[in-house]
Amino acid sequence: MSAAAELDLPEQTAAERVRSLLAQAVSLSLTTHGQDYDLIGMHSVGRNGQITLHPQADTPLVAQVATAPRGSLAALLEFTDIAPTALRDRVRARVTISGWLAPAGDSEALRLDLARVTLRTATGTYEVGLDEYALAQADPLAVEEAAMLTHLADAHDDMVTDLLLRSGSSLPYGVQRTLPLAVDRHGLTLRCEYREGHCDLRLLFPATARNAVEAGEQVRRLLTMPPPSPRCGHRPRRWSSLRG
Repeated sequence: MSAAAELDLPEQTAAERVRSLLAQAVSLSLTTHGQDYDLIGMHSVGRNGQITLHPQADTPLVAQVATAPRGSLAALLEFTDIAPTALRDRVRARVTISGWLAPAGDSEALRLDLARVTLRTATGTYEVGLDEYALAQADPLAVEEAAMLTHLADAHDDMVTDLLLRSGSSLPYGVQRTLPLAVDRHGLTLRCEYREGHCDLRLLFPATARNAVEAGEQVRRLLTMPPPSPRCGHRPRRWSSLRG
């Protein structure tokens, strides 16, 4: 699927979703010629999306790059987006980024010159153009999303229930449990679990949130406004298409 076939608006675009995932990711998997690495806290992302790795100087990865033909090494980065709340089928998205690793200036850092960026979600696979990726920005709630969702689930389950009740008529019958799945500047997504399968219910904020405080205000507004027009992302299903 082309990156032009973006997620239904108002949503993050595929490029914004990738940049948001990179902004909040702590670890990544790296594959080079015959080598696999799990890197934890060893990468940074520049303003234009430039990915830089910061391995220790004496690691095999640095040696691989140093001895690579023409000074660059083919590499594949993989990021998995896991929901922070304890819901069913927690994988929300996967990102793969291929390119070439090369020394980043005079430091021991390694830069990744991008060749391809792919986002995979439950709704499909999106090839993100490199220019789109470079120009996109992470969602303003990306870094704080995990803390916001776990706080909502642990301390305000009554609010989650109230949000569901206000939209219950639009859902298939038989919801057994509901937990917050995701939040971005446009809205909140709830996962409604059934005996078999689940349905994701998206509630759009009355106004765009620019930070966590405003997002909290928008959730409270949802509880006091007339019922919105929620959108169920898909019918209940038995398994996640992102599993494995």
